[in-house]
Order: sequence, then structure tokens, then C-alpha cells
Amino acid sequence: MRTPMIAGNWKLHKTLSESASLVRELIPAVSANRNVEIVVAPVYTALHTVAETLAGSNIKLAAQNCYPEPQGAFTGEVSPLLLKDVGCQYVIIGHSERRQLIGETDELINRKARALAEAGLGIILCIGETLEEREADQMFDVLRRQVRFGLKNLSAAQMANMVIAYEPVWAIGTGKTASDEQAQEAHTFVRALLAEHYNAQVAGATRILYGGSVKPGNVDGLMSQPDVDGALVGGASLKAEEFARIVNFQSLG
Repeated sequence: MRTPMIAGNWKLHKTLSESASLVRELIPAVSANRNVEIVVAPVYTALHTVAETLAGSNIKLAAQNCYPEPQGAFTGEVSPLLLKDVGCQYVIIGHSERRQLIGETDELINRKARALAEAGLGIILCIGETLEEREADQMFDVLRRQVRFGLKNLSAAQMANMVIAYEPVWAIGTGKTASDEQAQEAHTFVRALLAEHYNAQVAGATRILYGGSVKPGNVDGLMSQPDVDGALVGGASLKAEEFARIVNFQSLG
């Protein structure tokens, strides 16, 4: 059985006081839920404050990015070891906003994945196609490339700390959501890629999250799909009541 994960990516939002206030409101709203792995990913500057506020709760801490070196002359970057030191248990990499706005390549994202694996941190690897790629029938080619390069030189044992987040770029922040069937189709394909790249055991054990305008109103249907193992939530994770409802989803299956 794959334990569902609901992760909140706060992106570039929330000051220190706002971050602490959000998690203080969230903690009691999800404290009874022991069946879902709950993760929040604040901005770098709030990581320590949020880590202290989360102490003793059932919510884990993630960072939104990292640099693939432990230390060195890399001005402005943050390493996996520093993120581990501040209390992070997961790191998000390969988000479409970083691929598109920052120009991150598959090669760089793979370097990050390997660095995180070596540091013993959990990895949330984001993949997904743009609207143009979907309409040009390139979705499967894009997903195959991103999975193949993203997981390059990662062993089957290291996949125990890997979570994949399928985020169709056309559904991120647009209010559009892939239908339950579209999400399942993509997740089924990605799981088959994992079986091809590794084996059936790894494919069956790896969690695949859906991301892209996940809200309280659509999470139940998405989570009813057999290959949807959770959600990477953007805007709705900035409101404790909405995020708690997503965490406490009601599977319709």
C-alpha cells in the first residue's frame, strides 16, 4: 500500500509571521489524520521558523529547491546538507516554473536528484507537459524524457525516497484541472515507465502525486483514481482551511 501524500508548495508567499500563523492554524486541523503524509514547503527564509512551529506535529517540512553541491563558491544557492540541517525531510525539484522561468534543464534536475539521494533527503520530482505539447500529441514523449533523464543514475534502492509529481503545466495556477481520467492516464503511463526503467516492485511502491489547481472541490475525485497517490497543492495550500480539507480528502473509490 502506498501512503498518500498531500504536499503544499507555498511558492513565493508568506513572511515569517505569516508562515508561523498558517502552520499554527493548520496543525490542529490535520492532527487526527495519521493515514496521510502531510508536507509543507515554505520559502527558504521561513524554513527555520516553520520547522520550530511544526515540532511535535504530524506535518513534515520541505524546501522548494536546492543546488546540487554540498558547499562551495555558489553565491545565492542552498545545498541539500543545509536544508537537512534546518529540518527539511523533502525537497521539491524540477517544478515547471523553474524549468520555464529559470531555464533549468533535465541534466541539472538530475544532478539535484542525485545530490538529494546522496544526502538522504526525500525527493519530490515534478514532471509535466505544456498545453502546446499536449495539443501536439507530445505529452507521452515529454513525460518519458523527463522521467528518463530525471532518474538517470539513481538506483532502485534510492527510489525509496522518490516521489514523482505529475503537473500538467496548463493546469498550474490557471484554475483548469486535468479530469480524473486525464490524471489517471498520465499516472498509469508514468508508473509503466518506472517498471520499464527499474522493475514492477519499484513501480508499485513509488508514489505519484497530481498537481495543478487542486482544490477542496476536486481532490476527492482525483484521489479516487488508483494511480493517484496524493497531490502537490499550490494556491489552496496558503489557506489552512482549504489545505486541511484536501489533506482530509474523501476517496470516492
